[in-house]
Amino acid sequence: MFPIFLATYGAVFVAEIVGDKLLYTTGVLATRYRTLPIACGVAAAFMAKMGVAVLVGEAIAKLPPWLVATITAVNFIAIAIVLWRKKGPEKEEKKDRPFSKAALVSFAAIFFSEWGDVGQMTAAGIAATHRDAPLWVWLGAVCAMVTKGILAAFLGAGVRQWIHDKVSPRVVRYAGVVLLVVLGSLSVIETLSGER
Repeated sequence: MFPIFLATYGAVFVAEIVGDKLLYTTGVLATRYRTLPIACGVAAAFMAKMGVAVLVGEAIAKLPPWLVATITAVNFIAIAIVLWRKKGPEKEEKKDRPFSKAALVSFAAIFFSEWGDVGQMTAAGIAATHRDAPLWVWLGAVCAMVTKGILAAFLGAGVRQWIHDKVSPRVVRYAGVVLLVVLGSLSVIETLSGER
């Protein structure tokens, strides 16, 4: 069963790591929150999403592309609105933000976006092939996604420190809002262009 875990881990990690929007989302979160609550939030989201992929992967694949694009775009734009409305001291530290809030925002950012993406479909396909080992497939997929999320959070935290020293927090907030709106728009464009 361990080879199934390794195969799932490798396949999902490679499928997800290149050009994935969630990688950037996690990086943006790391500019606002501490790494540990982000890791906890994204880990919980990945557990749930990969659980669904393993259990009902074929149904996810049949979701209408417009629905997936709408949910993803609304999620990115909602997080952009939260960042836009965020008021506080100009030099607010990440440690001042509650753990639970950071974990919840991270969970929502990951859980409600990109259903039916390449990582989920990879896990669903492997689960369909290895019906006798759904736990191993789920575990491999979750570990791959958590690895990706933690890498993005740590990279984002390093970039955040550099930005914190060089750039006004207001500029960072506006840049984060713009990036999230762009990611939401790209989700729609990508989906609509794939339907033609």
